[in-house]
Order: sequence, then structure tokens, then C-alpha cells
Amino acid sequence: MIAREELLTFMKEGAYKPLGEEDLIRELKVPEEELEEFRKLLEDMLSRGELVLTKKMRVALPWHMGLIPGRIQGNPKGFGFMIPDENRDDGDFFIAPRDLNGAMDGDRVLVRENPGSVAGRRDATVEKILQRKHETIMGTFEKSKKFGFVIPDNTRIGQDIYITKKKHMDANTGDKVLVKITKWPSDRRSAEGKIVEVLGKMGDPGIDILAIVRSHDLREEFPPDVAEQARKVPRNVDAQEAASKDRKDLRDLPMVTIDGADAKDLDDAVSIRREGDHYHLGVHIADVSHYVQPGTVLDEEALNRATSVYFPDRVLPMLPVELSNGICSLNAGTDRLAMSCLMKIDGQGNVVSYEVGPSVIHVDERMTYDDVNALLEEDDKNLKKRYERFAGDFDLLKQLMRILKDKRIRRGAIDFEFPEVKIILNDDGSVRELKKRTRNVAESIIEECMLVANETVAEHLYNLEVPAVYRVHEPPSTKKLDILNSFLEHYDMKIQPDGDHASPRDYQEILEKIQKEPHEYPTSLMMLRSMMHARYAVDALGHFGLAAKFYCHFTSPIRRYPDLFVHRSIRATMGGKVSEKKWSRLQEQAVEAATISSEKEIQAEEAEREAVKLKVVQYMAEHVGSTFTAQISGVIASGFFVMLDNLAEGLVKASTLLDQFYHYDEKKMRLVGERDGRAFGIGEKVEVRLVKADTVRQTLDFELEEFING
Repeated sequence: MIAREELLTFMKEGAYKPLGEEDLIRELKVPEEELEEFRKLLEDMLSRGELVLTKKMRVALPWHMGLIPGRIQGNPKGFGFMIPDENRDDGDFFIAPRDLNGAMDGDRVLVRENPGSVAGRRDATVEKILQRKHETIMGTFEKSKKFGFVIPDNTRIGQDIYITKKKHMDANTGDKVLVKITKWPSDRRSAEGKIVEVLGKMGDPGIDILAIVRSHDLREEFPPDVAEQARKVPRNVDAQEAASKDRKDLRDLPMVTIDGADAKDLDDAVSIRREGDHYHLGVHIADVSHYVQPGTVLDEEALNRATSVYFPDRVLPMLPVELSNGICSLNAGTDRLAMSCLMKIDGQGNVVSYEVGPSVIHVDERMTYDDVNALLEEDDKNLKKRYERFAGDFDLLKQLMRILKDKRIRRGAIDFEFPEVKIILNDDGSVRELKKRTRNVAESIIEECMLVANETVAEHLYNLEVPAVYRVHEPPSTKKLDILNSFLEHYDMKIQPDGDHASPRDYQEILEKIQKEPHEYPTSLMMLRSMMHARYAVDALGHFGLAAKFYCHFTSPIRRYPDLFVHRSIRATMGGKVSEKKWSRLQEQAVEAATISSEKEIQAEEAEREAVKLKVVQYMAEHVGSTFTAQISGVIASGFFVMLDNLAEGLVKASTLLDQFYHYDEKKMRLVGERDGRAFGIGEKVEVRLVKADTVRQTLDFELEEFING
């Protein structure tokens, strides 16, 4: 079967001229038995804009026609940007309102660059809308006598949706509603729709998060056929399968799980022993691939979700609870099927030998991060007595963690240490407290164990030349690096690439220089923003942030589809060399899994960030009028952003600085007073008062109370 990459490579050759479908089939010598699959591939690539049809119905690459595929990012003011699929150093395209041609935020489109530019800006026009991001939109209903309209929660949509009286489902002003688009916008007409669900008032318990779930088209309930198949999954390990010659029996190997106290889907366990100068580390992962077979409705639903989504008050799991919290959860005291990576690691952190394959395991203890941390860092006598059997193992894990981490840092891996906000909720869903969440020793232990297993498995699959899904992180683009260096110059620092790209070591050296400096957090944030977004791919392109040549996700198949696919790739190699037919089928499945998983990951991240941001704003709304000590975390022409100790962030508008007029120094990223040169720059401390908390737009507005020197 001809793979997507083969077809693209063929068409990118200089001698290629657009061909009709039948001519393309003859040129590629597609066997008759593969014609249906090949035509499906063409249809899929055309729908995604990877290929286009000429006026004479010939198949071409977009650039043959002067077209560029990508995704629209809208703006509340009505214009937009098109972010190209391929990373381009020359950046995104500006799309004027008149040139959107009905495209909305998130839509996949083909654009054509407009001739000329305005002040160096690259403009383009939408030529074709390939895929609509949202068939339905979440928003707030406003009712009048003869009609109504919905104000989208997503401000990037930039326009209200008109609703006729017959299509508003008796919704009232202020209701959160889900509206289905019935007419897409055009130059002269707003979008029209009909309300398909009334969720309730925004202040009602749980409605806020439910609205985010709906607005991001996330799946709550599992379809009936998927739920039925999940109910038929056995609750206990089959004895015959446990005794299979293809499974390594590790039930006598002492092992534990280490997770958060509230975790219910326990998909990884660890075991360790020391032999001379070597550590024998076992990373044992739930064998989800045994229970979720390709082609089943369970598998189709898992791929459609691709990831579990975590909100402050709920989880939308990738798999039904019968699997995620049941037979695939490595619960203590029960036998479980697993995929184990057994590694022999020397004192420098090198994996000198390993074994990867199916196993049957028995977890002895379900540990929490807090308990392990108390054992190792706080010398908790009660816990030491309770877990006396594993005290030596935890000491070994701590030793190995430091060895593995030191090795990563030596090779240049970037070690960002960002504090995260932990949202503590009341029973009614309101926010009781915002807490800083920092990584402790126990979490670092598990992180290093999982990282080394992921690298080992990725290199294993690469060497076997079997199709797989890799986790890739490409180097920063030239444009992003230039923006970062403009910021770093303010602190007499610069990243100087040696060759075509910067190295991760360059980034790590900067991070070490800024430790405990006032500008450490904002500088780290700017560095993070300069980097590419990690994604999934079928090629082992390496991981820039980890300074790893090979990397994949192997350790969380309960909540990530790429991990499940990696397990299938491992299993495919167990019978010896993979047949050509099986290889081609696995490669096509890997491409689909990588593409969908990358898209769904971004969707989940956006929803999770939005939910956290909303809860932070809701909490801060109870503190309007209060003053806080804050740090300036960003500066723009219209003001500066401040971050509080609880990690809430908002804007101080320049228009509220009444002592004098301030102009924006773009190069040094600061606001400078015209009268006395007083400046507000990143990293400086200020005293601010909260004047507004907008839960609709999820923004906080502050006013300056006092500038804190030093």
C-alpha cells in the first residue's frame, strides 16, 4: 500500500506535473486490490489540503497552485491570522476581514499570499475553507422580541450568531447555550444558527466547566456500543493469558505505583534493585493493547478522543472506567497484564542492556507522591515502619533519579521549573484556594524513570525499523529565535546558533544564568514561548527540549493514544520480521494516529488552560478592591501584565498610569515615562489593586498602587 509520505515525496520531485487520478494510479503502479485504499488516501489528503485539484481535475501540491494550507486564528476585532501547517521562518499571514471569506477561528483553509505588503506585514486571502473547526459554538444568549443572538464564549470568533425566534428553544437572556451553525458568515451577512442545548445560567454549579467542554467539542459520554463493549471486558486477568509463553512472569518482582493521592487510573509501576555498579530498573505499563484491539469500537473511540482531558472538577477519560480504573489500572494486590521495559543502567545513567515486552505483574503497594517524599525528605518514622520493606528501594530510586537527571543536563537537556497553580474546590465547584504546585523528589523520581523508558523504547523501535508514533520536538525557528534574542539583549545575553539551529544546551545555559534573578520567571517564559510545540510523528526527528535523539510516549496508554500505538508496534515485532503488507498497514495507522493525536492534544490543552484561567478569575472576583504585591511578567504597548504570588495574572493598562504619558520601548520591552524616564520592565515588583474580574472574557484588570524598588 502506498503511504502518504511516498505520495508526497513522488509529487515533490521536480519533474512531477499534475496528473489526473487515473494517470496517477498508472504512474504509481497501484495494484488493483489497493485501489480503494489509495482513493481513500487521496480523498483524505484533498480534504486536509495536503493535495489540491486543478481546474482540470488534476492532483497537485498546494504550492504548485500558489496556495498555502493552514489554520485560521481569529481576533475579536474581526481580522485573523493564518498559521501555516509547515513551520515557516517568515511567520504567519495577516488576513483582513474582507479576505476571510467566511472563515472563522480554527478553520482549516487554503490561502494565497497577496502581492505587496503593508509595513512589512505579509497579507493573504482565504481561497478555500477545507474544514470547519466548529459545527457548534458555545455562548451566552441575548433575547429580544422578534429574534435573539448568541455571543460566543470564544472571543476570537469576533461576531455574534443570529437566532430566529423559532430556533431559540425558549432560552432566556443570560443562558449558556450551544448553537449549531445553519448558515456560515459571508462578507455581508453574519452567521446564523439554531440553539440545540440550553445548559443553564453561568452561575449554576458545574455549568462553567460544562460550557468549556461543549465549546471545545469534547466528548463526555461514551456511545452505547462502546459502553457495551467496555462492560464485556473481563474484571480479572485471564489465567491462560498470564501463563502465555509470550509473557514474562514478573509477579515475584517487588514493585510499587507512585501517583497523586487522588489518582484512579494507575498505568505505571516501577521496580528496582542494584547489582554491583548497575541499577536494574523496571518500568511496567498497563497492557491496554491486549484489551483494546484495532478495528473495534473501543479503539475507534479511543483514537477519536486520543487523550484524556483533565479539568479542576472532572476528567474526560480516553477509555471507559471499566478499563481506565479497572482491568488496566495497576491496582495493588492484584495481577495485571503489562508491557515491561527492564533496563540495566550504569553509574553514568547509560542503559547498557534492556528487554521490552509483555509481562504479568503484581503490584505490592500503591504509594503517593506525598508519602514517598515524606519517607525520603522528612524522615517520617511512621511511614518508614509501614513501608520498611521498600525503604531501600526508594533510596535506590532517588540515587538513580539524580544520575539520570545529571546525565540529561550534561547532554544539554532544558530543565524548565515552572510553578503551576493547583485549584482547590469547594463541594459546589467554587474555588476555595489557589496554591502553588511544585515538583517534589517523588515526582522527579517517576519523571526520570518514565523518560528513560520512553527513550529506550523509541530507540528500540527505530532500530527494528517498525512503524511507530514518535514524540518529536523540533528546534526553534529563526524568527522565534530572533524575537527571543531581542528580549535577552536587555539582560546582555544572547543565544548564538552554531550552524542552522540553536542547541538545547544554549537554552539550558541561559536558564542557569538567570536562577534567582528577578527576571527569572518571565525570561523562562519567553524562552518557552520561543520553542516549537511538541507533536507526534512517524519519523524519529528527535526531541529538542530533552536533547534526545530518540523519544516516544510509552508510559501512559490509559490516557494517551500514541502510547497505545507504541505498545502495538512493540507487539508487531515479537513474531520476527514484519511482513510488507503488515508494515504498510501499520504505517498508515501510525500516520493517522500521529495526526489525530497532535490535533486532539492541542484541543485538550486549550480546554484545560481555559478552565484553569476561568477558575482563577472566579476566585479573584471575590477579591476586587484588594491590593497585592506582584511581578511584571510582560509588557505591551497598551500596558503591562502582572503576576501575583498565587499565579493569577492580569493587565495594568497604560491609560490608568496618570502621572505622565508612557511610550513603549519595543526593543527593551518596557514602558518609559516621557517626563522623568520612570520605566516599567519585566521582572520588576509593583503593588497593584484589583479593579475588575471579567468571568466572561476571563481577564483581570489591575491598577498601579506603588512601584517597589529593588
